[in-house]
Amino acid sequence: MTATPTLPHRTPRRRRKISRSLTPWLFLAPGMAMFAVYVVIPIFQSFWISLHDWNGLGDMRWIGLANYQELWWDEAFYTSLKNNILWLVLYMLAVPAGLAIALFLNQTVRGMRIYKSLFFFPFVISQVVVGLMFAWFYAPGFGLLYNLIEWFSGRGIAILADERYVTYGIIAAGLWPQIAYCMILYLTGLNAVATDQIEAARLDGARGWRMLWHVVLPQLRPATFIAVVVTVIGALRSFDLVSIMTSGGPFGSSRVLSYYMYEQALSEYGYRMGYGAAIAVVLFAIMMIFISGFIWKMWRDEKGQ
Repeated sequence: MTATPTLPHRTPRRRRKISRSLTPWLFLAPGMAMFAVYVVIPIFQSFWISLHDWNGLGDMRWIGLANYQELWWDEAFYTSLKNNILWLVLYMLAVPAGLAIALFLNQTVRGMRIYKSLFFFPFVISQVVVGLMFAWFYAPGFGLLYNLIEWFSGRGIAILADERYVTYGIIAAGLWPQIAYCMILYLTGLNAVATDQIEAARLDGARGWRMLWHVVLPQLRPATFIAVVVTVIGALRSFDLVSIMTSGGPFGSSRVLSYYMYEQALSEYGYRMGYGAAIAVVLFAIMMIFISGFIWKMWRDEKGQ
């Protein structure tokens, strides 16, 4: 009985195939490990802490869903939730505004680089600086907006001290750099738009809105996806502007969930880590609902094509 000859080249070929399949995972491994340690594990830890009564230093005491039951009857929580929903709705204006500015700046006009720099400027400013600038802009007595309102109506409005307008004033401050960020995303996307499709659409008579809706916007879906996701996250984590401009006032009327979480868990008024973690879990759930819904819609649109 003769033995079957082995082919010497099979082993190196198998090794090359294995190495090619493992190489991408080796490159992804450090990033995946960091993401797991700093994102995934803290999410589960936050949910676990929300089921306990804990001051951050002593022993944790299991209380089950008691923190969530307390949230159900907490008026300050509902005020923060209402403000966050308002942030989400109005903050989405940054996406079409950024697109409109990007379309304007995507022109070959003399001096356009100066205009791009002016529109890009808010993006590189710290949120703390933005908050201070708008606080001075709204300030009674010397604020530009206050003086303009007083000049037109005869009576100025202290926006940051009025419960009716304070949240809108902070949102306006946040929209300024957020629009600049969306503009940058769309400018990058416009550079990748296929010129042959634009020319073909022009030959077919497409102009203006039809060109934008049927030719340009479908090619900007990746930029739109990133802009929407980043805008939703920015609206829900609107802590810094609230902290700098009002500290949640007046009378807690400008609180958002992230700031209320800080007050309950880390400020001198709280040290209730479990209750703060419950607020964080609710905030995370709202964020995932919005982002998952948008991802599902984009996937359905792509599948329908």
